[in-house]
Amino acid sequence: MLLEKLPTSLHVREVLKKLGVDGGGVSILSSKMKLHFFYIKALHVGGANILKQDALSIGADLAVPKGTVLATTSHVDALLIANTKQLKELSRKELAQPFGLKALALELEQFLKSHTPKLPEVMGVINANDDSFYASSRFKDKEALHVTMQMIEEGADIIDIGGVSSRPGSAFVSEKEELERVRPIIDLLYQQKVYESKPLSIDSYTPSVVRYALDNGFSIVNDITGLQDDAICGLCAQYQARAIIMHMQGTPQTMQKNPSYESVITDVSSFFQERIQKAKRFNIENIILDVGIGFGKTLEDNIALIAQLEHFLKLGYPLLVGASRKSMIDAISASAPEERLGGSIALHVKAIENGAEIIRAHDVKEHVQAIKVWQVLQG
Repeated sequence: MLLEKLPTSLHVREVLKKLGVDGGGVSILSSKMKLHFFYIKALHVGGANILKQDALSIGADLAVPKGTVLATTSHVDALLIANTKQLKELSRKELAQPFGLKALALELEQFLKSHTPKLPEVMGVINANDDSFYASSRFKDKEALHVTMQMIEEGADIIDIGGVSSRPGSAFVSEKEELERVRPIIDLLYQQKVYESKPLSIDSYTPSVVRYALDNGFSIVNDITGLQDDAICGLCAQYQARAIIMHMQGTPQTMQKNPSYESVITDVSSFFQERIQKAKRFNIENIILDVGIGFGKTLEDNIALIAQLEHFLKLGYPLLVGASRKSMIDAISASAPEERLGGSIALHVKAIENGAEIIRAHDVKEHVQAIKVWQVLQG
């Protein structure tokens, strides 16, 4: 007899297939082998005791503070530990329970729906300005068209065009100037009917620029202000465009001046909930959420958002992460933007593992390759 310790990042399905387990058994057993951890804040003590018993009854567990069984406090924090199969059972059980457990069950249900693995998409970045923090992403007119076509050949799923830098401390650009920068590129892309092969995204929160792009084949609005302007909401609704809601604390000019949060995860989540409701009031249903890496965030905030990205899956919308060549990499390992490809890929692969469906990147070819290799390693 030989005992072999298998790695934590086990290729579950491959091992089960190798054993000769039938197809149905592979699905059932693999759902039992990935643990999920949920930190539950301010849970009613009565609900905690019920949830603890229900979790134990199906092989899961709930870590609670000492004294919970005696109800020494009215509310407690708790840690739920369960695999995918157990989460499904718990979400059904708790629907009939009091003390806020029904709401918890619905959140677990939403998480399970959103956590179905999907093929990650790569959004290629084209900047039509002279002051983007990464010089190699700046292109104009025919050069921008050429690079767009090259990115599509390399495997880009979406192309994102912007005319204004949003780097920390960037200069203000007038609406007229922004439109003059992007119009030639938009016109060339429209003439070549690029929109017929891949979705085009306009990185702007300026109504005249967004309208011009949507009039000329673009179908996604990448709004770093997160639908702050009602006019942008109206345009998204009118053109049935997909809206990317990004979180930013402050403005590009002020966002990195001592950003602070009570809890970056909770604060960003609350912001998303508010802006999703606003989008729905304008009948915008096709939404992507972007946690805004580097937009009014400390290094610790950025790391927390990527590490806990799964938290935002409960909102029920695709998640986008754009950490490409950003300064958080320099804070970890001193480097200029031109030297941050490795760090970009490491951050983005982790984001994909934690639920990101779209990666916004300057280096399409390298990211597509990294994702393909990562997928094979998942088994």
